[in-house]
Amino acid sequence: MHDIRAIRDNPAAFDARLARRPGLAPMSAEILAIDERRRARILAAETAQAAQNAASKEVGAARARGEQAEFERLRALVAEKKAEVARLTDEAAVEDGRLRDLLLSIPNLPLDDVPDGEDEEGNVEIRRWGEPSAFGFRPLEHYEIAGVKPGMDFATAAKLSGARFVVLRGAVARIHRALAQFMLDLHTAEHGLTETWTPVLVKDEAMLGTNQLPKFAEDSYQTTNGWWLIPTSEVTLTNTVAGDILDEGQLPIRMTAHTQCFRSEAGSAGKDTAGMLRQHQFEKVEMVSITTPEAALAEHERMTRCAEAVLERLGLPYRTIVLCTGDMGFGARKTHDLEVWLPGQNRYREISSVSVCGDFQARRMNARYRPAGAARPEFVHTLNGSGLAVGRALIAVLENGQTADGGVVLPQALSPWLGGKTRLTPDGHLV
Repeated sequence: MHDIRAIRDNPAAFDARLARRPGLAPMSAEILAIDERRRARILAAETAQAAQNAASKEVGAARARGEQAEFERLRALVAEKKAEVARLTDEAAVEDGRLRDLLLSIPNLPLDDVPDGEDEEGNVEIRRWGEPSAFGFRPLEHYEIAGVKPGMDFATAAKLSGARFVVLRGAVARIHRALAQFMLDLHTAEHGLTETWTPVLVKDEAMLGTNQLPKFAEDSYQTTNGWWLIPTSEVTLTNTVAGDILDEGQLPIRMTAHTQCFRSEAGSAGKDTAGMLRQHQFEKVEMVSITTPEAALAEHERMTRCAEAVLERLGLPYRTIVLCTGDMGFGARKTHDLEVWLPGQNRYREISSVSVCGDFQARRMNARYRPAGAARPEFVHTLNGSGLAVGRALIAVLENGQTADGGVVLPQALSPWLGGKTRLTPDGHLV
């Protein structure tokens, strides 16, 4: 959410930065008009309250003096001002709600070094790692590989739940589990993140705090009693500091969690319908950092390297890009996407997004810290990133390691989590 004081102080700068988001017109005039009506009613209510208080003090004195006419006038004035205060307070609350709703609907402002662009065509590649393998045969997509088929069952999943679900069995299920354990152990042992286990059901406030609500309600699932199924543990990890005032010495807070994630994919109808690239239910190892403003950009680079390290340990070719203003997420100031090479599609596909959000989420959550020696607390800065999407990592491992006979050579890095096994045979066994 945006700082109304900053908009008041420099509306032109706010509009100029907002205009870098394609399709958004200047909004400061509308914001400030609502803000002015709200503040005018608050001031009028305070003035009326002061008049009510003054008249209330005089009522008893007039009665004691036997001035019945003055007593009646003052008593009527008190009642009139009381009603006026109530009316103005209600009107101010309505304008306050309008202002809050409007500010909640406006995306974060991009940093100056974010490239301008209308869509993904405007994204800028930063670096690449690894070279795509040269196969002596036409590489298949993950669900077409002979050794994968026994362990990746879409038909049974459709019988149970419908489209965009999968049942994993046997060796494929074990590789999937091994990937998540490998990622968690790498992040906790070498990257200094604290492993965290969180609920997957959350209240409205948590979804609002990390900007899934109100804008993206249709992309998430809500239970009949009001809980939301998390689309990512960014929601729970970030909201662990909601409403808190932290000491500066507690920062940075670095967390990681492996959870089930749930997305309706309402905005992605018809995309990636084959295989398990885009599912309603999937697993992800998430990273979240809570920092001071001064440390946020360095933390963004550090988190990007944490995600890149996972791909490098697995020997998966990838490229890192910075998203342009037209492709960047609602809550981000700047985003690095990691795209892994999928030979079955002959293209790079997203496997991680690492974003710095500034104080955008912190304002929604009222998450603050007290700088050393400062009189007033300030908002923390939040960051989040996939480290990685487990299902997409499984796809990449299977496609990049496939062999002509329908087997898969698995990354050596996974061997400790697979009991020393290094291959998936063409008939779907680990050896």
